[in-house]
Amino acid sequence: MGTRGIRGATQIATNTQEEITSGVLELVKKMLSENSVNHEDLISVIFTATVDLTAQFPAVAAREAGLGNVPLLCSVELDVPNSLPRVVRVLMHINTEKGLDQIKHVYLHGAVALRRDIAQ
Repeated sequence: MGTRGIRGATQIATNTQEEITSGVLELVKKMLSENSVNHEDLISVIFTATVDLTAQFPAVAAREAGLGNVPLLCSVELDVPNSLPRVVRVLMHINTEKGLDQIKHVYLHGAVALRRDIAQ
């Protein structure tokens, strides 16, 4: 079995605990389902959030999705001028037999603009 990374991102409507939690839950669940990932196949998950998202840690929402026993890490995204605001990005590490070309990266809402080449 090999190790792969799944990328994802979503744009959050407003900087509130409810919106961040809702957006992260939607993204994490979609990343897991699109790639048929079981919780026991998860190695770790890294979240970044743009500097304008301060109301909630993305990892808190991931714990609500059942990832409480998976190592989770949050960080602040680089504050690049003119970058897309209110974005949570995810890098999920998994154990899988899938090849690189079989991994489905997930970009939701305004974050689709970040990677039009691989967004659904």
